[in-house]
Amino acid sequence: IMVLCGVAGVQSQSYTVDRQMRRYKVPRIAFINKLDRTGANPYRVRDQLRDKLKLHPVMIQMPIGLEDKLEGVVDLIEMVAFLFSGDNGERGPIPAELMEQAQKMRDEMLDNLSMVDDALTEAMLDDKVTPDLIRKSLRTATIALKATPVMCGSALGNKGVQLLLDGVCSYLPE
Repeated sequence: IMVLCGVAGVQSQSYTVDRQMRRYKVPRIAFINKLDRTGANPYRVRDQLRDKLKLHPVMIQMPIGLEDKLEGVVDLIEMVAFLFSGDNGERGPIPAELMEQAQKMRDEMLDNLSMVDDALTEAMLDDKVTPDLIRKSLRTATIALKATPVMCGSALGNKGVQLLLDGVCSYLPE
């Protein structure tokens, strides 16, 4: 897991970690942390992954709110919301005001992933994309070092950490 600050983004130690991961061919998930801090911007960090580290980031989550309004994340694969309330959080429908943005980001996720997976491209053309196919394509691309799933949250508040651990099981080698 490559942990990045949602405020500072790619920092000098990020380059060191990236260099080691490349040298030993280690598949990775990027976790954009500290989204509950002032100035957090996960989209800027995603762009830095692409521009500075030359990775192929695929955002599979979209935050619901930022800074002191961080309430949860939208899972762009399943198109459900995970709210960070209660002990373990709640799974529910995407808030109506975020549905358009979530759909746009899901389309962007599928486009980015289809660049490295022909099976997904064919399924998109046939309109037969399923969450299982997306997860399979993402896992294959991640292990082949062709894509980096990007997840987000705040470790301090235990926000998104369980989803990250689920992502480790789903997208990284066993």
